[in-house]
Amino acid sequence: MDAQEEAWDAERTAAVLKAVADPSRFRLLWVLSGRELPVSELARLLGAHVAATSQHLARLRTVGLVTTRREGTRIYYRSAGVRGLLEEAQRVAQAEGGAAGSEDGAHEEPTAAAEERPAVARRALGVRRSALGH
Repeated sequence: MDAQEEAWDAERTAAVLKAVADPSRFRLLWVLSGRELPVSELARLLGAHVAATSQHLARLRTVGLVTTRREGTRIYYRSAGVRGLLEEAQRVAQAEGGAAGSEDGAHEEPTAAAEERPAVARRALGVRRSALGH
């Protein structure tokens, strides 16, 4: 890979991370991981306006994080496989002192708190249990 390709990859990756960095878009991706929903249902689940939800979905679609499927007049959205990224971001955010591992860079074993990640993530995201299909 030459320097020009590396720069493009870095810019594309940064654009994806910027899109995920918005709390509303993070929540949308979390809810959409593993299932598809129309914008009206997404807005209801997140307690947001349909217009604002549509704008966030458009941004996510632009960077390739969500895809759509039309059924009649409804458009259904689904995530493009970013659940691992979301979980890792959640893990890093909740790590002690903001560090992802120990000082020597070794990866630490999960704690009991990490085992409860789905419940913690739902609370942190403000998403109801029913929105995640549990």
